[in-house]
Amino acid sequence: MVEPFDVVDLIRTKRDGGELSQPQIAWLVDAYTRGYVASEQMSAMTMAIFLNGMGRSETRDLTLAMVASGERLDFSTLSKRTTDKHSTGGVGDKITLPLAPLVASFGVAVPQLSGRGLGHTGGTLDKLESIPGWRAHLSPAEFFAQLDEVGAVVCAAGATLAPADGKLYALRDITGTVESIPLIAASIMSKKIAEGTAALVLDVKFGSGAFLQDPARGRELAETMVRLGTDAGVATVALLTNMNVPLGLAIGNANEVRESVEVLAGGGPADVVELTVGLAKEMLALAGLPDADPAAALKDGRAMDTWRAMISAQGGDPDAALPAPRESHVVRAPRSGVLVRQEALPFGISAWRLGAGRARQEDPVQHAAGIDLHAKPGDEVVEGAPLFTLHSDDEARFARALEALDGAWEIGDAGSEIHTGGPLIAGRITA
Repeated sequence: MVEPFDVVDLIRTKRDGGELSQPQIAWLVDAYTRGYVASEQMSAMTMAIFLNGMGRSETRDLTLAMVASGERLDFSTLSKRTTDKHSTGGVGDKITLPLAPLVASFGVAVPQLSGRGLGHTGGTLDKLESIPGWRAHLSPAEFFAQLDEVGAVVCAAGATLAPADGKLYALRDITGTVESIPLIAASIMSKKIAEGTAALVLDVKFGSGAFLQDPARGRELAETMVRLGTDAGVATVALLTNMNVPLGLAIGNANEVRESVEVLAGGGPADVVELTVGLAKEMLALAGLPDADPAAALKDGRAMDTWRAMISAQGGDPDAALPAPRESHVVRAPRSGVLVRQEALPFGISAWRLGAGRARQEDPVQHAAGIDLHAKPGDEVVEGAPLFTLHSDDEARFARALEALDGAWEIGDAGSEIHTGGPLIAGRITA
């Protein structure tokens, strides 16, 4: 086979600020996926993209070439309209757990192909695997049957969806090119487009515990991904959400499942409920149900019924006790006053050090490890009262977990400024 392009020429073009054509990008992705383009050559290309960016058409062509590297799911045989959600990840972000069954309780199919955590951001599959018996891997027949019968599926994505993205992401991770907005957008949207959903709502986070801390960069990423979805024929909306403070009161795996069940039972922390309902409204509107009331479905038990059916269908026992930690350490308020600051990133790192996350993809997680918060910014606290509790199966982990939290929270006097970085939902972006 005679290759139509020379990869070195393409690298030079991008290095010098030029634009690649659709045939060049399609060939590059295919040649890299099949091993003709070497990793060191693709490393040079990703660095050129990181430094010089990509135009709208280039980013679109890269995304669609990554979609074309594998199969694309087809939901046309389903009797229900499909809608999906993707979050860019944060600290305490368990929203998928209550959201998928909530939206499905309205007769909409939610095919949520999720991943595992790496570093301080938790993985949805890690959380759900806290439930005894629950399994992340489903056959295609099981996947489609559950969508038809229950309406909600949260499971692992197969290796056949956008395999170019998996290969490219691993390369970016070790070459310092992860934070490129065109590469982030193409990575996320290639998988979502390949999933075949008709509609997609993006939860793009900014702030201390987010992937992109700068709100302007978060907005740029959201706008780029909405354009990509729209160009690919997927109805796409994005919410910009604040991740300066941990979401909810639980950070970890089993404790986040517990908190999600509280939300499904009509309770739970106000911020988790607000974001769950806000995203559900967007998903249901895209599915043709603009007048649906997701808050009511949390109150009347419909969402909980769908949760129980979803967990049971994947082998889990929704009534089983969740894993409990062997060791706990309580941090108490050194003075009375108001909690004025609680930075998300240090709490995420602390939970990771406790064993709730992993440093390498192959590492196991401790399902009972994590942090329970007893107060949020703006709450009054009393000297000696618990501020937060660390959990782990290994007492030796507490020292480094506490180090991560040094300076991450602050108690002030009544009337002091509360540092949250603004409202939870900071913006909405459409095509």
